[in-house]
Amino acid sequence: MSYCHSIHLFANARSKGIFEAFAANTFGLYRDDLNALFTAHPKLVHWFGKSVFAGCSFNMGPYTVTWPHTDSHNLAFGWCAITALGLFNPDRGGHLILWDLGLIIRFPPGLTILIPSALLTHSNIPISEGEVRYSIIQYSSSGLFRWLYNGLMSDKEYDEKASPEQKRKRNEDRKARWGNGIRMLSLWNDICRQHTPQ
Repeated sequence: MSYCHSIHLFANARSKGIFEAFAANTFGLYRDDLNALFTAHPKLVHWFGKSVFAGCSFNMGPYTVTWPHTDSHNLAFGWCAITALGLFNPDRGGHLILWDLGLIIRFPPGLTILIPSALLTHSNIPISEGEVRYSIIQYSSSGLFRWLYNGLMSDKEYDEKASPEQKRKRNEDRKARWGNGIRMLSLWNDICRQHTPQ
């Protein structure tokens, strides 16, 4: 088994399990929409195994540190999986900061954390000199969801082809979409109920 294949299996298994367990409704949307995309475009390569995320970035460091930012191109109510890798002391650096929540989270190598990266400003604490930190980020661009929502076309193409009635309906749907997305988020009681043996 190649090193690259091992990394794919490791990151995908962790992100899929966490995502499905803690955000089952949003996980289902990602899975179903990505399957629809690959059905409509069979020549696309699903290069990251069975991940429900469409995109993946490898931050190869060796000193990967991010400034405070949001990922505004990701689905607004969606999730992003971050896997930390490397050789660093997680008690002294590499922590994930969620600025909007006032949280600093210990983030050791090998751990995967999912966050709504389009909503929350996030960054990480620098590591010490001589240490190494990499990360694997899995995400899905909001443009893919719009492409599917528009019937496999861009907003511009849709606007050129749609009737006034279709445009009106789409604008109404878009107004409700944010609320629908928020309702997909799991509540702690739902998660506990879902994972409690009967």
